[in-house]
Amino acid sequence: MNKNTSSRTTSNKALRINLDEKKYGTIAEIGAGQEVARQFFLAGAAAGTIAKTMSAYDMQFSDAIYGTQDGGRYVSKARVMAMLEKEFELVVTRVGTTRAKASRYFAFSSTVQAKSFNKDNECHAWCGVRMQMFPGAEPSDIVIHVRMHDKTAEQQQELLGILGVNLIYAGFYYFDTPSKIIDSLTDGLEADRMEIDSIDFHGPYFEDVDNRALNLHLIRSWKTRAIMFKPDGSVAVPSELLYKKNLLTIRGSFKPVTKLNVDMIEQGFEAFQQIDGVDKNNSMVLAEISLNNSTGKDLMVPESDLIARVRLLNALGYSVMISDYTRYFSLRAYFRQYTSKQIGIVLGMINIKEIFDDSQYDGVEGGILEGFGKLFPDNTRLFVYPELGENGEILDFKTTKVDSHLRFLYRHLLENQFIYGINCSDKNLLKIYSREVLAQIPDGRGSWEDKLPEDTAARIIRNKLFGFSES
Repeated sequence: MNKNTSSRTTSNKALRINLDEKKYGTIAEIGAGQEVARQFFLAGAAAGTIAKTMSAYDMQFSDAIYGTQDGGRYVSKARVMAMLEKEFELVVTRVGTTRAKASRYFAFSSTVQAKSFNKDNECHAWCGVRMQMFPGAEPSDIVIHVRMHDKTAEQQQELLGILGVNLIYAGFYYFDTPSKIIDSLTDGLEADRMEIDSIDFHGPYFEDVDNRALNLHLIRSWKTRAIMFKPDGSVAVPSELLYKKNLLTIRGSFKPVTKLNVDMIEQGFEAFQQIDGVDKNNSMVLAEISLNNSTGKDLMVPESDLIARVRLLNALGYSVMISDYTRYFSLRAYFRQYTSKQIGIVLGMINIKEIFDDSQYDGVEGGILEGFGKLFPDNTRLFVYPELGENGEILDFKTTKVDSHLRFLYRHLLENQFIYGINCSDKNLLKIYSREVLAQIPDGRGSWEDKLPEDTAARIIRNKLFGFSES
């Protein structure tokens, strides 16, 4: 997912840090050897940088050192934060009064679930670095979540060693440009060996950093394909957010989110719960925004614009995903990595027409048949919201006209309940179009407010979003 843009090798990075007597700290790694420490030792002069390296594979030893975290998970953000807290405190306490005052202390920690022998387990890691940006400063943290795609433990260990050096190096030398930190994390690594789906900058030096915007940079720098946000605005790890969940998703621009969008979600979720095994306690709704247009081209929407939409959706209680996926079958495949439960996709009539448009499958070897084979292989259904016809009549999914050579395919999907129709709670909602609302917002307050959830309109006015002006 990256191109190596750095001329500085892993060994050179490690050596540069080793030769700087002002940088000093500890490296603690659990779950995949001591590969980060190994890179520093291989580079030479490691005694000038490393105060201690350690691993604690036995759970009782690990708990005795770092305590137990809520949920009892060892490969978790809570665990890596506990490791950083403990190790940084130890290095400062033990050598802070004896080393030069110009020293900048750090602690690197990782907790990893690598490839197990003869098992097809999830391979992922939490890695973090806590460091002083200046001598005597309060420390700041950079914490990432990584999914590893290599097939062997040995390859994953190598990857983690390189990644760890990149993270420590970037923290010390690129701390004033967080986007450069992100860009450099995959230096020296081949494309698609891993995915970084969450990054968190925290501490006094990163107080003005917008973590949501920087997580979107992970997509555009080819570190991941999607970023998820919880309703509270925090970045979510997909494997944790979707774990054992039935998922209902709706794609839209949500610029801005309207009463029509809300009704689509509510009516879709009501229909979704009619499926066996689906209820509100084991399911979640996810609003999805694609960075791309229908041809797969990045629309280059500013990250501030995307974050404004995320905030409005979060305020209504929805989780949100930003992705660079274009086709629905690719979106389904992404979700299927994290849940084997039911997947529902809410869409409008215009979307169902696009799905049955042969031209939408240019570049797909098997054309539309391959696309449908990938969209409906298991526990995936479409929920189609109606629209208004030219004479004001309501048109639903049963009235959709497809090309003659596809009519039997459409009938097959209907008869086998891959496509469901959902209701509209108020016919007047079908007259709401986000693009028309968006065009009216710069003119100031007006009738457009009645087309949005009450709190949404108030937030747009208060924060002067989408060009709103009081004039």
